[in-house]
Amino acid sequence: MKLSRALPLAGIAALGASAAQAETITVATVNNNDMVIMQSLTDVFEQAHPDIELDWVVLEENVLRQRLTTDIATGGGQFDVMTIGTYEVPIWAERDWLTPLDDLPEEYRVDDLLQSVRKGLSHDGTLHALPFYAESSMMYYRQDLFDAAGIEMPEQPTWQQVRDWAEQLHDPANQTYGICLRGKPGWGENMAFVSTLVNTFGGRWFDMDWQPQIDSPAWQEAIAFYVDLLGNYGPPGASSNGFNENQALFSRGNCAMWVDATSAAGRIYDASQSQVADKLGFAPAPIAETPKGSHWLWSWALAIPASSDAKEAAREFITWATSQEYVELVAEEKGWTSVPPGTRESTYENPSYQEAAPFADFVLNAIQDADPTDSTLEPNPYVGVQFVGIPEFQSIGTQVGQMVAAALSGQRSVEQALQAAQRATQRTMDRAGYLD
Repeated sequence: MKLSRALPLAGIAALGASAAQAETITVATVNNNDMVIMQSLTDVFEQAHPDIELDWVVLEENVLRQRLTTDIATGGGQFDVMTIGTYEVPIWAERDWLTPLDDLPEEYRVDDLLQSVRKGLSHDGTLHALPFYAESSMMYYRQDLFDAAGIEMPEQPTWQQVRDWAEQLHDPANQTYGICLRGKPGWGENMAFVSTLVNTFGGRWFDMDWQPQIDSPAWQEAIAFYVDLLGNYGPPGASSNGFNENQALFSRGNCAMWVDATSAAGRIYDASQSQVADKLGFAPAPIAETPKGSHWLWSWALAIPASSDAKEAAREFITWATSQEYVELVAEEKGWTSVPPGTRESTYENPSYQEAAPFADFVLNAIQDADPTDSTLEPNPYVGVQFVGIPEFQSIGTQVGQMVAAALSGQRSVEQALQAAQRATQRTMDRAGYLD
């Protein structure tokens, strides 16, 4: 901020004193577009809260998760605000690692938060994180390419249809690939997508006795399908592409289809950020054997670790960044398609959002329809659609993700990859005491 030359010396001294007294809070977040927008609005928050300064740590998803998990488990206290999700919140809250958020101001309007999202971020009925944005998954496709090929999108596409369409539309000579899907290893990267694929092929991570099912016929069929589909009709180097990389490819027109997070819809429908904004169609995530678990439920949320020594300032920030007023601020600064989706009923009731976002009702229904308590064809003992809500899953999912990526890149056969994943998961579950 530049000081006016005419500002009295007393005023300058007062400003200096205020700056000296400001409390700095360190905010750790992921390098997704919505969080980059949040960081860009730092000045707005600091001007309204001159006693608080924000120090940002913005990291790639896998790195963020490693850093935060290490810090919270050791009580390191490096961060005052952590960007975590519906996987971590209940597990960390149960261990008293997070600050309960049970006395939020009335103007925050807790009841405006979508019930399914609120429930996922609670432990024993108390919120332990506030949702910044929430999402399910869906299919985006190039309507112009479908029309040119005479393909009509059904109300509920199947994975076999997707494979047929990918074969028809794959045109690598013109840098258009039949489909883009996550390949980068990580429990929240490739395995977020792969878990939903396995679910809809009739698979599950564990049976009711916590025995791993990763070498089951359903897993074999799902992963063989995935490797064949992405290997034949995906972009080069698919095993290195996560959410952000595929979003960039699709926005540039390099993918005929993309199945991923509903939270991307605002950006790829925004002509200032997407070259295909006027050529888009959308549909539910495809299904195979069963519709169960074919689309996920996730929320990126802001939490205050118990180890923070600036809890009140952190609370001021997270209530601001997840408020209805923040949504309206983003709409004013960046446009309605850029507001954080999936968290507040008032967003979806707003006529301006409805007009700007043709996908709004579709996304809301997908979020509300995803059921973490009933996500597989056969019964399972865990909560979660694209993850398993146990502490061990972070390492299990990452390890299995690396093996699936090895199959995708041709370093292992599908059978070898899944057998190794089964053995590794069995050892982890045995050591953790789940197996008799």
